[in-house]
Amino acid sequence: MISKAASSALAFRYRFILLLAVVLIAGMSQGLLLPLLAILLDRAGVSSDMNGLNSTALYIGVFCTMFVVERPVLRFGYRKVIMAGLVLLAASLLLFPLSSSLAVWFALRLIVGAGDSALHYASQLWIVSMSPADRRGRYISLYGMAYGIGFSIGPLGINLLPYGDIAPFAAVSLLCAAVGLLMLNMPDDKPERHRKQASGENRFLQTYRMAWFVLIPGLLYGLMEASMNTGFPLYGLRIGLTQHEISLLLLAFGCGSLVLQLPLGIWSDQIGRKPVLTGSAVLGAALFLLVPAAGSGFWALFLLFAAAGGLVGSFYSLGLAYAADLLPKAILPAANVIASIHFSIGSVLGPALGGYGIRYVSLYSVFWCLGAAFFIFAVSGFWFRRQKKPV
Repeated sequence: MISKAASSALAFRYRFILLLAVVLIAGMSQGLLLPLLAILLDRAGVSSDMNGLNSTALYIGVFCTMFVVERPVLRFGYRKVIMAGLVLLAASLLLFPLSSSLAVWFALRLIVGAGDSALHYASQLWIVSMSPADRRGRYISLYGMAYGIGFSIGPLGINLLPYGDIAPFAAVSLLCAAVGLLMLNMPDDKPERHRKQASGENRFLQTYRMAWFVLIPGLLYGLMEASMNTGFPLYGLRIGLTQHEISLLLLAFGCGSLVLQLPLGIWSDQIGRKPVLTGSAVLGAALFLLVPAAGSGFWALFLLFAAAGGLVGSFYSLGLAYAADLLPKAILPAANVIASIHFSIGSVLGPALGGYGIRYVSLYSVFWCLGAAFFIFAVSGFWFRRQKKPV
């Protein structure tokens, strides 16, 4: 007969694995859509600046959804919100090949962004809330790894284009449906509600006051992810790389993140989140600044991307783990909302940087900006001091 503790551990493991599957599919959809749509629009003769502008729709959808997603999670629970996100994502993906209108694609990207935002918010909050403090770094790193695996596999869907434009979209939609069916057996837990303090301080202001530094990684991760997946395909085509080489280089970036995600998470449990984040930021900044010097050399770019991805690919998940260390559990939902909004802001800026920067500033502007942003973050760490966590 299974003991209560063993049964509880088994239930936790099943729930955690299924949440990782949800995150993997979400990462796959984003990893596929950004470069795939950029290439399809470029093939249709759309300019790089308009290409980048259209790409921002996905993150505008993410951004707008974050202002309303917390309430449905509190009311209906994690599972229902994740299921709704999967439905929006799968339906939108199937509609892309049915139209070539920029306006229709803009609207569909908004819906994809809303679906992604809902399932990401609910799944990451569920994982952070149920993880024990002494293992939070490794659990949230596994969350990041799952997203990274999906994000890395996603660009390979470009290679399905010879079977028809609908093939890559249909493949991800089927995976959304499969994981959605598995979600039906999940319990419908709800997050802890925030009790208003006697001081009357707004929980969002309280979050910024206590943890402003740990909310920046979300912004940087969004900027980096969107810049690499919309700006780099355009950059790669202009320096003579093939579509196949572009997909492999984006895969290298994601694989680097996978290799170091868990070690960085475990290391942050042992020596602290701040030194891991700031050290990774400095080294990552240097690697981004070296990309222009590599020219069109495939293997040089491969090594730079793999190393840079490894160092900064865990920024979002480590930022969430750091926030959970610093903040009371009841205001973690607010911290997740802010982190997601920051991610969306960075993601909206990324395609604009890629499109407008390449056309009006320099072919290398994406990498200059990323290098500067990560270096500034590392320096800002000198001004951040951890406050005592309220009971």
